[in-house]
Amino acid sequence: MQAVSIQPVALSQTVTTVTQLSPNDWSSGVCDCCDDMGTCCFGFWCFQCFQCATTSDFGECLCLPLLECSWIGYNLNVPSVSLAMRAALRERYKIPGSICNDCCTVCCCYCCTWCQMAREIKKRKQPVSFVTAHMTPVPLVQTVQTPSYYQEPKY
Repeated sequence: MQAVSIQPVALSQTVTTVTQLSPNDWSSGVCDCCDDMGTCCFGFWCFQCFQCATTSDFGECLCLPLLECSWIGYNLNVPSVSLAMRAALRERYKIPGSICNDCCTVCCCYCCTWCQMAREIKKRKQPVSFVTAHMTPVPLVQTVQTPSYYQEPKY
């Protein structure tokens, strides 16, 4: 991701600054549910709907989490869809980590992992605003006092 900043230097010049944003870690921890109470409550009250909405927000088929409840998901003893979602999210957003770490996180903190992924997607989808300011020259207004003429009284 690149951030572009254009700053006026003089009336006829502008400087463009391009900043390359480096990959970063997760925007919130696994247990930071209080960072976004709406997401946490949605996950708590209707977890399967929450999973489907999170998957849809990520750009995948919203029915994908329902496969985890199938015979294939339970046969492997690993929540494979959740693991794949977390790995794909890390890959897309360039978050450092490993598949082993993802597996441990998903298996130990299943619901919290989904909340963390939803918060990350929500944060990364926020639009970035670029503001360009243009300087317009303003003429200086000089006030000129007209001399008052002293008139001599007539005798």
